[in-house]
Amino acid sequence: MISEEEARDWLRATLSVSRETEARLAAFVDLVVAENEQQNLVSAATIPHIWARHILDSAQLLGLAEGRKGSWLDLGSGPGFPGIVLAILTGGLVHLVEERKARVAFLERACATLGLDQARVHGCKVERLSLDPVDVITARAFAPLPKLFALAHSFSTQKTLWVLPKGKSAHAELESVRGTWQGVFHVKQSITDAESAIITATGVRRTGKA
Repeated sequence: MISEEEARDWLRATLSVSRETEARLAAFVDLVVAENEQQNLVSAATIPHIWARHILDSAQLLGLAEGRKGSWLDLGSGPGFPGIVLAILTGGLVHLVEERKARVAFLERACATLGLDQARVHGCKVERLSLDPVDVITARAFAPLPKLFALAHSFSTQKTLWVLPKGKSAHAELESVRGTWQGVFHVKQSITDAESAIITATGVRRTGKA
């Protein structure tokens, strides 16, 4: 298992995270830990490993984003993983979509406290979201790939990059969309869990088959 200090070292070495940015990430960690006493944002068992289990797990997606500088869409943001972490790291526009009211309220407080003026919290179901296409779409533990593509393809273009943590199910989920969705798909190893993988995709489109 990656230690907390190793997680911080990776952020500094790989993403060149500054002291100011690391301090902002630490402030976000404090917000999550405090709020977890009020609502179950993350498993209590992961709190002692929050930098490795949640911060680094979110930050590694930026390393797979092929240097893109545009807007991000994070579906089912929950406690802000990966959306708020990405907003802190990129300093760019990140849309956070979450339908649960208590979590929406937490995301809004966190963005205000951390000064993330460029982050946009959308308190609604994805089906009700009205948004122009974005450059990168991500979703952590949100929905199986067939449902995810069906719900979110309207927010993408052929150039949009999808970066989707999928745990152990990555290969099986890719197989489940074969014949229904086309695109250029890759499966990347997660650096935080040897058994987990991340799907990246571009050019996602329906094939027209049922």
